Order: sequence, then structure tokens, then C-alpha cells
Amino acid sequence: MPALNTAQSHASPRGLRGDERIRWNDAERATLRGLAEAQAAIAALPAQAAAAAGWQRSNGLGHGKPMLWINEVCWHEMDVDGELAPVCHDPFLRWAETELRRTLYQWRHFPGDMVVEGVFYLPLVIHDSLFGIREDVEVARTDAANSVVSRHFNIQIRGEADLEKIQLPRVTHAARQTEARRQVLDQLFGDILPVVPRGQPGFWFAPWDELVRWWGVEEAMRDLIDRPALVHAAMERLVSAYLHRLEQYQQQGLLALNNANVRIGSGGLGYSAELPAPGFAERPVQPIDLWGCATAQIFSAVSPRMHEEFALRHERRWLERFGLNYYGCCEPLDAKIAILKSVPRLRKISMSPWIHPERAIRNIGDRFVFSYKPSPAIFAEDDWHPLQARRQLTEFLELARGCVLEVIMKDISTVRYQPRRLWQWARLAGEVCAQFA
Repeated sequence: MPALNTAQSHASPRGLRGDERIRWNDAERATLRGLAEAQAAIAALPAQAAAAAGWQRSNGLGHGKPMLWINEVCWHEMDVDGELAPVCHDPFLRWAETELRRTLYQWRHFPGDMVVEGVFYLPLVIHDSLFGIREDVEVARTDAANSVVSRHFNIQIRGEADLEKIQLPRVTHAARQTEARRQVLDQLFGDILPVVPRGQPGFWFAPWDELVRWWGVEEAMRDLIDRPALVHAAMERLVSAYLHRLEQYQQQGLLALNNANVRIGSGGLGYSAELPAPGFAERPVQPIDLWGCATAQIFSAVSPRMHEEFALRHERRWLERFGLNYYGCCEPLDAKIAILKSVPRLRKISMSPWIHPERAIRNIGDRFVFSYKPSPAIFAEDDWHPLQARRQLTEFLELARGCVLEVIMKDISTVRYQPRRLWQWARLAGEVCAQFA
């Protein structure tokens, strides 16, 4: 069973509480300014506009070079020669420094079709109470530095009364805290890299990922048959909570556009000429101006009929709010394209490493963007085989001629502390994708 993906496309940095002062010394300021200067220089290269245009073409179902992006990287294994070693002591400044360092590192070593912008985005400080119930989990680790762990979830939902544990979220914006952070970064490097506060550019919507953490995986799957009414009641309540949360973001003006250099769902960047919706100039950002996404990863082995009944039926309440949609993550969807056609304004479908390639290609054609996910397991083997990696990708792209493709290498939990494996894969993947332009 694929791991549950809880990655967020947007998160507020931690480390500043209330009126706490952010302090730095001259050496830290010089470091931050040097990093900002390096990013500004890269952002000025013509390659950035070319990559953005490529994503816009692909997201608009235009044929051309498969777009390539790499994310969800095991950063704790990536440092070489101190490139990622932070010097700032304040937690907030360390977060900003890490963002800059990772951008520069990726550009140098595994850029794919990433886009580097000449601004620094500062997430608004948004307090979100979420759903009132948190996972009760036991964790097993094989690498203390790795955030990818094995989990055993302790059951918290056993019957109808337990559904009351799912509460409506409360969302608030700490505007003074956001402004304090902006002023600090502006003072440090805003003359080099403008600091742009930004709201929430889309959401990771995976209600089934949440539900099984409280319900239990095996228990939830059995209850699709044994207690379907209870499952529907739980999904109804949880999706309603998600929608209540979305409405608060909209009403408070906390949404930001994501038709730009923002990850969409579990795929690539969101550049699109079709968003925002008409009339945007006269109003604040609304969900219809955004990409939406949904996934039911735990339904990998669930039939299309049950997927429609217990997932899509509820997910469409969310997806109908958005201007374009991305569906899927790590679940194989090659046999479920027919039911996914009911998703409003569906544009991109995730295709995990566990698909039947010919069936996926036949069912998708060029009606949707085929968001292809090669297996990251190649980085975890005892020996690194770049020729094999090249051959595998070439064979797939040859098979998928005629599809509108993006190639997304993600879920990289280890490179066996040999980051050059990922660097080499990025180079060879870029060469292979260019051959299929």
C-alpha cells in the first residue's frame, strides 16, 4: 500500500510567537543577502520565462516536451559541502534561510523545469484549528533524521457517537505577526529580493487520508461493506468541515492565486491561461479562480464502483468549487478514468508507478494531462543504475507518445545518502524529456 501523502502545498513558517523579537547579527544578515542576490540573479535568466511557458502550454493540453519536476526530497540526505547548512539562529530566519538555500541547491543540482522567481513569498500567519481530532499514532523509525516513518494509528472512531469528534475549523489571520515578519525580511534583503506576503494558494484535499488515521485502515475498508451508512455520515461531516474552512479563507481574503509557480495537487506547477475566472479584477480571490485537487490514496484496491460511491460522491462537493482540478496521488487510477470524468473541470490525473501503462495511456489519451510518477525506489537500491533509469523512462515516454505528459519524481524518502544519484537522474531525465519535445 502506498504511503499516505500529507504534504501541504503551502505552510506558514514556525518560530515567531506573539511579540517575540527576531534578532540577527551582521554575519547572518550578510548570509541572507548573499543568498537573495544569488536567487535574484537566477530569476533574471531567460530560462525562467521559458519554463513557465512550458507549464502553461502543458496545463492547457498543448503537446510538446514533457515537463519535468522533482519534489518531496529527502533534504536531510542532500547536503554537500555545506550548501544546505544554515547559519541563522532565530527559528524564523532559519526557515527563510532554508527556503533560499533549497531553491539555490535545486537549481544547481536537479532543476528539471523548476521556475525561480525574483521575489520571496512570505506565507500569511494563519491560525487554523483544523478538525478538532488529531491522530493518535505510534511511530517506528529506521532513520532518526528522516521524516518518512511507519505509523500505527490508534482507533478513535468506532461508532456514530464518535463522529461528533470531527469539529468545524476556525481560521484567523494574525495580521500583526505577518507584518512583523515582512518588515524583518524586508529590512534584511527586500531591496534585493522583494518580500511578498501571500495567502493560501490552494489546498491539499484528502479527506480519506484523514479519516483512516482516526478510523483505522482495515476497519474503514471493512466498514465500506459492513457499515456503509456510517462511512457516508463520516465523509459527509468531514467534507462539510473542509468546506466550512474554505469559506472562512475566502471570506477573510486569505486565498491566493495558484496559476503560477505553485505545486498543484501531487503534480507540477500551476501556470495556466484559463485562471483566474472572468471577473477576477473586480473581486477578491475565490475558489473558482484556483486549481483544486483531491485524492483517495487508501482506495488503491477499491473497485471503481465503490470509489465512486464512497469517495467521488463526496469529493465532488469540494471539487465543484474550483476552476480547474487535479485528481490523485499515489493510488493507481488507470482503471478508473471513466468515473473520474464526472469531476468538474478535471484537467490533470496522477498516474502512480503501480499503473498498467498501456491501459492508462489508452484511457487518458490527450484529454487530460497525464501526471506520470516514476518510482523513486531506484534511489534506494544498494547500487545506482543510471543506464537502467534512462532506459525505463525512455521506454515509457515512447509508449506514451500522443499523451500530454508531465514527469514528476516525488516521494524520495532516501538516496542512500548519495545525493548525486538524484542529480544524475535529473540530468538524464531532462535529456530524455527533451528528445520527446
